[in-house]
Amino acid sequence: MLDQVRHFIQEHALFNLETDTLLVAVSGGQDSVALAEVLHQLGAQFAVAHCHFGLRGDEADADEQFVRKLAKKYEVPYFVEFFQTKAFAEQEGISTQMAARALRYEWFERIRRTQGLTYIATAHHQRDAAETMLLNLTHGTGLAGLHGIPPKNGHIVRPLLGIGKPELFEYLVENQLMWREDASNDSPVYQRNRLRQEVLPVLRDINPNLDQTLQFTAERVGGAEEIVRRYVQDTAAQAQRTEADATYLDIRLLQKTAATTLVLHELLRPFGFSFPVVKDIVAAFPAESGRRFESPTHRLVKDREQLVITPKNLTKFGTHQLQAGQEVLKIDGLHLRLELQEVTEAFEVPRGKAVAALDADALKFPLIVRPWQEGDWFMPIGMKGKKKLSDFLIDQKVPLNLKDNVQVLCSGDGKIAWVIGFRPDERFRVNEDTERVLVVKRM
Repeated sequence: MLDQVRHFIQEHALFNLETDTLLVAVSGGQDSVALAEVLHQLGAQFAVAHCHFGLRGDEADADEQFVRKLAKKYEVPYFVEFFQTKAFAEQEGISTQMAARALRYEWFERIRRTQGLTYIATAHHQRDAAETMLLNLTHGTGLAGLHGIPPKNGHIVRPLLGIGKPELFEYLVENQLMWREDASNDSPVYQRNRLRQEVLPVLRDINPNLDQTLQFTAERVGGAEEIVRRYVQDTAAQAQRTEADATYLDIRLLQKTAATTLVLHELLRPFGFSFPVVKDIVAAFPAESGRRFESPTHRLVKDREQLVITPKNLTKFGTHQLQAGQEVLKIDGLHLRLELQEVTEAFEVPRGKAVAALDADALKFPLIVRPWQEGDWFMPIGMKGKKKLSDFLIDQKVPLNLKDNVQVLCSGDGKIAWVIGFRPDERFRVNEDTERVLVVKRM
């Protein structure tokens, strides 16, 4: 199988095994464990990324620990994100599966970019591509949906896409690899599972080589899509302007294209806008300025003769862990430096909003950095009673549009130790009994 994967990587020019570095998405299931092992045996340089979506309780915690140990086994960097998936899904009015997809790919790209990695590798295989193609057809789709999952899409690569599910399982058994089972993969609540359990067996009775047949069909559709892509690319060169904070599309130039809705859908595909929403956008071309449209990841506003597209801030739906001994945490818009100090006669508690001195022995690890939430409370240093964080921010006169940026540092037991950039918590203040101090600085 290693030769098959190597050939597939070369045939589709996915990446260079010798020079490129990968961020490998690992859930702990069969497919992603196989991918990590294959890349390891092929000599690829990679880091491991794991998403904890906060949906499966102790099982998800066990998955995270399993993947952490797997990364340690390969002696590669490990990144984990703890998402508030349900909160994001409820805010956007989308399914938890759609929410999880939007959150994970935004985070993968952020890690890839900040860590200087070349590509993001996922463990999609031949059967995944077939299932995706049929699901897309069921829901209604264009050319992109009919070719299923592409081997390479921007910075995302799928080295296992030419491998069948039976071959992957055989590889796991031959190499005596362990993996985690996700019970939700068998739940009929999810459409993909119903397709996998009820529909595909019937289709495979009709055509035992269904996965391969659909792969060949996808290749032919992909050729047709390439023709469309070049037309869309020419349109984008004239109608699209990208700046640091937004993307702009010229409505008058879009209206001159053949099949305007189709072309605009292709232009907006990277921003997550569905075809029905794109139809509404086109219908709003003659309308007044200010019409607003949403995708899970972006916001589009009609402003006079242009469409303005801006990204949403998805980082507020994630949390970050700080392990014991960790000295630095860098995430978008936040850079923390930690130093453990022994208390001596010469020690002085540092002052200022950008630093917190915390009683290290009162903290439980791992520490957690997350956005503040409604219902949060803490005990501002110098006070003996509780205070709602929402009231505290009002007292601090924090502007409404900046409140979403406020982060809290929590002890592993959930207690807020520091409202970052504002005030530590009384329960973790340095006192006469403190022996060790954790100094946390916002850089």
